[in-house]
Amino acid sequence: MAILSAQSLLRTLSLFHLTLSYYLFTSPSTIASQNLVYVLGAAMDIPDPPISLSTPSPASTLAALFLALFAISDLTSSGLPEEVGSHYWSSQAPIRLTFFFAVTGYSYAGKPGGLWGGKGRREGEVLCNSVVFTWGFLEMLWWFWIYVTLRDEKRELMVKVQERRKAEEDRL
Repeated sequence: MAILSAQSLLRTLSLFHLTLSYYLFTSPSTIASQNLVYVLGAAMDIPDPPISLSTPSPASTLAALFLALFAISDLTSSGLPEEVGSHYWSSQAPIRLTFFFAVTGYSYAGKPGGLWGGKGRREGEVLCNSVVFTWGFLEMLWWFWIYVTLRDEKRELMVKVQERRKAEEDRL
């Protein structure tokens, strides 16, 4: 049995997305100046975010809108009945986990001096900074936790179903 249910984890993640959306919309520099962003970026030798994150920009506003959309959608979906929600999130969690693994990997491999990083500035390098890496890494960890919790809850549900069927067979 998990400490937190998958529904609690999903709701918490949705509220985190809403908070992140608010800060991206109003003050992106608050996110860029967080200690966790700095520590992970420095530990992985990933450059700091571009200066464009110091004030709200069209890109940060668009990211804020997408995060708000995902947060509201996920918050609504986390209230689905247990059986329906289990099927929905069991298909969503691995996809999102894989996506954020790719984002984190690209952000790390594309850094200057990295596997794909060159000496010159490329268009894709805007994604190779400590903010994107930290966001992808935390999302990847969170979705892995949700995935593991969902599998545990599914196993427990199957055990209950088998016990109920066995009890019904014994009555007959």
